[in-house]
Formats: sequence, C-alpha cells, structure tokens
Amino acid sequence: MTATAPGYLIRPLADAPSVPCPCGVSTRPLARADGAPCSLHVTAIRDSVRHYHRNTTEVYYILEGTGKIELNGDWHDVTPGTTIWIEPGTRHRVVSADGIKTVVVALPAFDAGDEWFD
Repeated sequence: MTATAPGYLIRPLADAPSVPCPCGVSTRPLARADGAPCSLHVTAIRDSVRHYHRNTTEVYYILEGTGKIELNGDWHDVTPGTTIWIEPGTRHRVVSADGIKTVVVALPAFDAGDEWFD
C-alpha cells in the first residue's frame, strides 16, 4: 500500500502504474506527479527507440538480462550490475534479444515532453 505524508512517499513496486513507452514497458514507482525532484522507473526493454532528452540526466542500472546500449553511435555491452550515466543531449537506445530489466533514475523527474527522436 502506498503511503504519503508531508516529506515522504512509500510505494511498493506492485502498487506503481505500468505504462508502455518507447523503451518497452515502464513501471513507475516514483514519478513527476509525485512531486519528487527525480523519478525512478523499472523498465523492461527489448528494442527501444533511439532518443534523447534536452533537460534530463538519466542513470540506468541493469537488474536482469544482457544486451547492448547505443550512446551517441557507440555500442557497449550491458549485463546485470552495469551502471550507465546519460547526460542531456546524448542519443541512446537499448537492444536485447531476450530483454533486460533496468532501473532508470531521471533528474529532473522524467517528463514525456522532454523525449526527442531524430
């Protein structure tokens, strides 16, 4: 059960909404609508759409699975335990034949209006 009071929010992952996104399916236990300065999403990815953010810094932490991440045209392997810091303006996408699960922390909190595709 989600608990909120002035100064905090507690939300089990099972209570968080899941939504389709250009990366796959994202479960969002902490979102902009919660009033937090950052957001935290748990996202299942197989083949995300290459995109970037003009204002948002993202940190990906790979929980499960293996794949590759493209960062400004460079490809890198990702495995569980890998951390990726992505500055604003960095084009990125993840591909994985079997799928990966990643935690994505965004600062400021994720805003769909700051998701750009070329």
